[in-house]
Amino acid sequence: MKIMVGLGNPGKQYEHTRHNVGFDVIDELSRRFNIPLDQSKLKGLYGIGFYKGEKVLLLKPLTYMNLSGESIRAVMDYYDIDLEDLLVIYDDLDLPVGKIRLRQKGSAGGHNGIKSTVAHLGTQQFNRIRMGIDRPQNGMSVPDYVLGKFHKEEQSQVQDVIQKSADACEAWLERPFIQVMNDFNQ
Repeated sequence: MKIMVGLGNPGKQYEHTRHNVGFDVIDELSRRFNIPLDQSKLKGLYGIGFYKGEKVLLLKPLTYMNLSGESIRAVMDYYDIDLEDLLVIYDDLDLPVGKIRLRQKGSAGGHNGIKSTVAHLGTQQFNRIRMGIDRPQNGMSVPDYVLGKFHKEEQSQVQDVIQKSADACEAWLERPFIQVMNDFNQ
C-alpha cells in the first residue's frame, strides 16, 4: 500500500491557507480517486481505496502541523507501510507560488511539520512534494503569513500547483518516484 500525506492544520479557520496546501492536494486526490476521507483515528483523517489496482491511503494528520509526525508514524505502523511507500506533500517558503519540487530526502528546512515527521520516522529519507508559497513581504511575521490566505492574484497559480502536485502523486502510482521527479521538477 502507498500512503500520501498532506500536511496542514485541522479546522475551518485554516482551510485554504498557505500552510494547508498539502490538505488541498489530498482533497483533490480524494476526489480524483473516489477515495472518501471517512476514517478518523490514529490522530488523522484518512481514506483507503484503489487506483489502477494499487492500494492507496490518503492521510490528513489532525495533530496540527507541528505534530504531524505522530499521525504519520501511527498510520504507517498500524498498516505496516514501508518508508519507500510514503509521499509527504507540504508548503515551502523557499519556493515561489506556483512551483513544486520533488525530493527523495532532505532536511526539514525550518518546516515544523517536516521536523516532526523526520523525528518520528527517524530519517530524512522519504519522498516529498514541496509546494511554493513564497516568503512574506513588508515585515509580516512568518506565522501570520503561512496561516493567511493566498492573495486573489495568486489563486489561479495555487489551483494549478494543486493540480500539478496531484498529477505527480498519480504518476507515482504508475512509475518509480525518481522518474516522477525527473518529469515534474521544473
